[in-house]
Amino acid sequence: MVSALKFIAIVPAAGVGKRMQANCPKQYLCINNETILSHTVMRLLSHPLISQVIVAIGANDQYFAESSLAHHKDIIRVTGGTERVDSVLNGLKAVDRSIYPWVLVHDAARPCVTHQDIDKLISECLSNDYGGILATPVRDTMKRGVQAKDNAKDENITILSTVEREQLWHALTPQMYKTGELTRAIEQALENGVNITDEASAIEQAKLPSLLISASSENIKITQPNDLALAEFYLNKQKNNTDKEC
Repeated sequence: MVSALKFIAIVPAAGVGKRMQANCPKQYLCINNETILSHTVMRLLSHPLISQVIVAIGANDQYFAESSLAHHKDIIRVTGGTERVDSVLNGLKAVDRSIYPWVLVHDAARPCVTHQDIDKLISECLSNDYGGILATPVRDTMKRGVQAKDNAKDENITILSTVEREQLWHALTPQMYKTGELTRAIEQALENGVNITDEASAIEQAKLPSLLISASSENIKITQPNDLALAEFYLNKQKNNTDKEC
């Protein structure tokens, strides 16, 4: 794709990833001798239209300084916050809007995003002049659960209803918006005490439009221990496909 613009990406990486049951934050676990965070950040920086990445890390992070990313000229480090949204807002405050009128936000634990999907995201957002997110349509039957109210164990959950899936999507990242609009939307949501789970939810609260852009299901988020093996499979597959093209 062709664009006269250059883009900056924010990667919130201040989480601890408790569900991974690891001895370090999940973004510092390794796949093929590189940390997940390194795979993710370098995947973004290797895209021809992304010139810088802002990484928001925890105030007590002991790992980033020892990583291969610490002294990279195109990586800006900021201090993350208690919640993901706080880290993203800290990253946004470090963006020069005159240089980067648009910003992409990408999960640290999504190292398998493809350049083709980033191309689609940028192209669609620029064509429509408003932001959007990568997403995949829900394919499985969806159930709404409820806590069991019998004498069973407290953790038991029963089915309340079946949810219509035709208009449901899995939200992925990157999510791309105009830098100023996203900053204002997040600040407004936080002032109003609104729970913000991703950038799109802040944009929704601001009553602004947001695109859903169909993307590859390989763009998984590493959350559980089993996800590591799947991410390694996808990364190796993508590398082999790239080698064949060369």
